[in-house]
Amino acid sequence: MITVDHLTKTFGTVRAVDDLSFSVRPGAVTGFLGPNGAGKTTTLRMLLGLVAPTSGSATIDGRRYTEIDQPGRVVGAALEAASFHPGRSALDHLRVFAPQIGISDARCRELLDMVGLADVADRRVGGYSLGMRQRLGLATTLLGDPPVLVLDEPANGLDPGGIRWLRELLRFFASQGRTVLVSSHVLSEVQQTVDDVVIIAHGRLVHASPLTDLAAMAARHVEVASPDAEALRAVLDGRGWRYTPASRDGVRGFDVADVSAAEVGAAAFGAGVELHALTQQEIELEDVFLSLTGQSTDAATTGTPEVAA
Repeated sequence: MITVDHLTKTFGTVRAVDDLSFSVRPGAVTGFLGPNGAGKTTTLRMLLGLVAPTSGSATIDGRRYTEIDQPGRVVGAALEAASFHPGRSALDHLRVFAPQIGISDARCRELLDMVGLADVADRRVGGYSLGMRQRLGLATTLLGDPPVLVLDEPANGLDPGGIRWLRELLRFFASQGRTVLVSSHVLSEVQQTVDDVVIIAHGRLVHASPLTDLAAMAARHVEVASPDAEALRAVLDGRGWRYTPASRDGVRGFDVADVSAAEVGAAAFGAGVELHALTQQEIELEDVFLSLTGQSTDAATTGTPEVAA
């Protein structure tokens, strides 16, 4: 179990993380979500002992990272800013860390095969693409076969095939009972992967739940208008549908929740009510995420630099 308890971090006058509390359970993939600048990377750095919190704590199975014996065998972590010596091969990169964890050369080769880099294991990392570097970073996190994985933007640089591969790999790890925490600033990037979501904005928690609960916040509704608004209202009341008054092009109507346009149209037709407008609207899961984090679609697309991350 990963536990973040009233975690706060300030850099001068900037409060990057603000009284943040959440937990991450074993046997599930948890998406740690928020726009650029929300404080995700700062939180992960505090969890991994790279940044000291101003107050609060971040623990793994009740212990701070710095208190864990052989942490490489307990926590596998890959931060977005992971760097590699450009002159080393992928195999030599893993060999640098292997003695610290007590890992054999065979394990290094096994991991490079697992992440799809076996054919380029002896090639210098300086010539790797961003996606290949992401795979090498993941191999590095897995050296000690840890029960906890902490990955910062692991899909960055991966092509669609690579994203699918990553999704299946993380699902496999969770099925083994491991704790998997994956950060991203784009919900659509991880929504087919995660079981739970923790969403932050401006360093604060704005939502934490199973993904299914977040999905329930998405909805569909129908905009319908008629020259005989009272007759249309009677139809809606007769079906027990929830609605609010609205108008379309000067014609009175209603905004009807959780139904389809086909259902409303069929009910109006059966009652002989003339319609001048019938439009189905969908509130997508991504729209819910943007609303929770206070973003517009344009802001989510362009992003802003992460403060003190």
